[in-house]
Amino acid sequence: MSQASESRPNAVPGKILVGAAHGGAGARAYRYLTLSLGNRHGLISGATGGGKTVSLQLLAEGFSNAGASVFLADVKGDLSGLSQPGDAKPPFVKRAEEIGLDYEPDRFPVVYWDVFGEQGHMVRATVSEMGPLLISRLLDLNETQEGVINIVFKVADEQGLLLLDLKDLRAALAHVAENAAEYKVKYGNIAPASVGAIQRQLLVLETQGGDKFFGEPALEITDFIRTDRDGRGVVNILAADKLMRAPKLYATFLLWMLSELFETLPEVGDQDKPKLVFFFDEAHLLFDDAPKALLSAIEKVVRLIRSKGVGVYFITQNPLDVPDAVLGQLGNRIQHALRAFTPRDQKAVRAAAETFRKNPSFDTADAIMHLGVGEALVSMLGDKGAPEVVDRVLIAPPAARVGPVTPQERAAVMGESKFSGKYDTPVDRDSAYEKLQGGGQNAAGGGLIGSIGGVLGKLFGSAKGKNLSPAEAALRSAVQSAARTAGNRIAKEILRGVLGGISK
Repeated sequence: MSQASESRPNAVPGKILVGAAHGGAGARAYRYLTLSLGNRHGLISGATGGGKTVSLQLLAEGFSNAGASVFLADVKGDLSGLSQPGDAKPPFVKRAEEIGLDYEPDRFPVVYWDVFGEQGHMVRATVSEMGPLLISRLLDLNETQEGVINIVFKVADEQGLLLLDLKDLRAALAHVAENAAEYKVKYGNIAPASVGAIQRQLLVLETQGGDKFFGEPALEITDFIRTDRDGRGVVNILAADKLMRAPKLYATFLLWMLSELFETLPEVGDQDKPKLVFFFDEAHLLFDDAPKALLSAIEKVVRLIRSKGVGVYFITQNPLDVPDAVLGQLGNRIQHALRAFTPRDQKAVRAAAETFRKNPSFDTADAIMHLGVGEALVSMLGDKGAPEVVDRVLIAPPAARVGPVTPQERAAVMGESKFSGKYDTPVDRDSAYEKLQGGGQNAAGGGLIGSIGGVLGKLFGSAKGKNLSPAEAALRSAVQSAARTAGNRIAKEILRGVLGGISK
C-alpha cells in the first residue's frame, strides 16, 4: 500500500488519499489509491452505517480532482451534495485533525441525471440498444420466454423494424405471435402462453417507469466523459432513490450503461488515470438470481472494460454478494465493519478477511468486527499492481457536502448544464409500431428526415449547437440517434455485443 509522510498528504501527484493508518501523531502512514491502477476496479463493502457512502464520495472527489470523469448512482440522495462545498461538520473537522490534515471545503462539477426526468436530465435507451439478454433479465423471463424474445429481436433485425420504445417491442411481439406458424419452421416453437406472459411483464415494466426510460433521444454514453474548464472530471450523479423501487430496472439499467461503455469506447490500455470511474451501488441487485449466461457476460465485461480506460467499483454490504469470478478482479478494496450475528455473517467475515493480504500486527477477521464508523480495512494495489498488506485506516473526510442538495441548489446546477434541452424532450419517430400498423414510413428514419428537412441546416450548421432552442436540441439528438441506428443497419443484420446490445 502506497505510503507517504508529505506535508500535504492530500496533494500527492498520481495518488488519491484514502486515509491514515493507526499509529498516532508523528510520522503518519498515509494510504493512497494509485490513479494509474484506478481502472483495476474496486470494492467498498460493509454493514449499514459503517461509512461506505463517505468512502465512495471520497474516491469520487479524488478521481474528479485528477481529471477522471465519474458516474455514480445516488441511491439515498446523500451524494447529490457533491456540487456544494462542505459545511465543516465537527466529525469531519475532527477526523482531519486526527490524520494531520487541514479541512478544506470544496465543490465539484456535477451533472444530474434521472430516468424519470424529475431530479436531472432524462436518461433513455432504445430497446434495440438494450438487446435481448438484458430485456429478458429486466422482464424476469424464464428460458422459454427468453427464447421468444430472441426470436422477436432476430425478426426485427432482419426486417428493419426499429425497436425504440415499449410499444415497438409489443408490436413486434404481436407480429411474431400472429405469424408464429411461418417463423416456427425457421426459429422454433412460439408458444401463445409465453407471448402472453411477456406481454404481462411488459405491462409491469411500464408501470415501473419503463415507458419513460425506453425511447429517444437516446443517451450518448460519451457525454459522461467530460472535464470542466479547470480540468476536473465531471461527476455524473444518477438520482436512484425512486429507481430503487424497481430494483431489476435499476440493476439492468446500470449494466446496460456498462455494456454501452464497453461497446463504444476504443481500446486504450493502461494510462496515468482512468477515463471514467463507474460506481455501482447496491451491487447485489446485479447478481441476485442472475442466470449463468448473464453472469458470464458480466464477468467478461468487467474483465475487459479496464482496457477501455474504465474502472468499476462495486458497493455492497457483504463481499459474498459478488461472485468469486468478479470479486477476483476487484483490486482496490475498502472494507468497513461487518457484524457476525448469524452463521452467514460469520462466513462473510471470514471470506472478507481471506481476500486480504495479511498484516502480522492484527487479526484481520477480528478487526473487521470491531471497526468504528469512518474506519476501514484498506488494501489498494501497489505501484507494481500487486495487492499491498491490509491496514486499519481512518478514512479521510470528503471536501464537498455530505448530504442532499436543496431543490433550489439542484435547479441552479441544472440551469448551468450544457445538456439542458438535449435529452429533456422525447421524440417519437416512425419505428416498428408505426410500420406494423401500416401508417409509418421507411423504418430506417425516412419519416423523421422528411419531417425536419427545413431544420437540418440550422441543427447541424453549428458544431456546438449554441443557438438551438430546447426543442431543436432534442430533435438534433434524435437525428443523431437515428443516424447511429441506421449506421448499424448497413448490413442486413445488426451486430450485437457481449450483452446483446448493438455492437458499435
